[in-house]
Amino acid sequence: MTTYMNAIWGEGATFATTFIGVIGGLLFGSVLITIEYMLKEVSLRSFNIALLGLVCGYLFGEVSWRIFEASLSSLIVTMQPEYVALAKLLVYLTSTYIGMILAFRSTEELHLCIPFVKLESTSKKKKDIMLDNSTLLDTRVVDLATSGLLDNHLIIPRFILKELHLTNESGDEPAKMKARRCLEAIRKLENIPGLNLRYIETDFPDLKDSSAKIARLARIMDATIMTADLNRAHSSPADGTRMVNLNILSNALKAPPQNGEFLSIKIQRYGKDPRQGVGYLEDGTMVVVNGGADFLGSTIKAQIVSVKSTLSGRMIFCNAIEENCDDIENTDPLVIGNESNLKSFYSLSP
Repeated sequence: MTTYMNAIWGEGATFATTFIGVIGGLLFGSVLITIEYMLKEVSLRSFNIALLGLVCGYLFGEVSWRIFEASLSSLIVTMQPEYVALAKLLVYLTSTYIGMILAFRSTEELHLCIPFVKLESTSKKKKDIMLDNSTLLDTRVVDLATSGLLDNHLIIPRFILKELHLTNESGDEPAKMKARRCLEAIRKLENIPGLNLRYIETDFPDLKDSSAKIARLARIMDATIMTADLNRAHSSPADGTRMVNLNILSNALKAPPQNGEFLSIKIQRYGKDPRQGVGYLEDGTMVVVNGGADFLGSTIKAQIVSVKSTLSGRMIFCNAIEENCDDIENTDPLVIGNESNLKSFYSLSP
């Protein structure tokens, strides 16, 4: 910058030109360093998207300006050159701005309008996770998102949001309450730092059922559907789209009880075999107590002898403990019986 100022100045190198060149160079360097700092978090993927948006916006502006010029010439309207330059500047700035905004908002949909092109890292192996209505009704999804496991992978279709707003405005009272709970969950998800919740604008007007829309969109985007619907706990779409059920995930993360541990359980009904009683923990886990039938309606102490995992959760099998025992830890558990009774005991279905 100093050399340039001294070269263009007619009187040659002077203190003033040297000073202006040094100050100008420092300012220019500061601007470059600031831009570099601002672009520290920008990835090459974002740069490519911005470049694509600029190119598309420029082409759109070129076409728009040609149409505008043709319209003026056909109407035999004369404009001053300064107004023409201003109008052209506004058209190009507006078109490039719109192009960049649409490119960033529709990052996940670019491969839909440009066949065989999808802007994503080749090393990216994780799939995006798409939420449905049942998941938004379950408050556990907010806790799961807070853990950081869903960062940069959580997406919500825009048509679900529109459907919730429509139900909140014109639905019956129970439906309105559910819609408000879903919208509140979305607001909480939006406020989680680092989650980067994204919305997908793609819609399918030919489909009326939101579940069918979600399945088709997940198939197109190669995304995983997260649901909390118990009816879909063990089913998967026919097209092979992967589905994660929040209830199964919650059961899988529970710390399993260990054999020999003691617990307090209220016997609520009789079991399948004689002298068996059945109770339930707070999370709904079924507890089968051998010798518990004599304590129907009472809360008793029981010792765990086995834990069985089923498709719907866990089942805990226990032996009842003598109520009047002074030291529970030194009390021998009741014997279940012979081998045939033991097989019958474990064959109890939930």
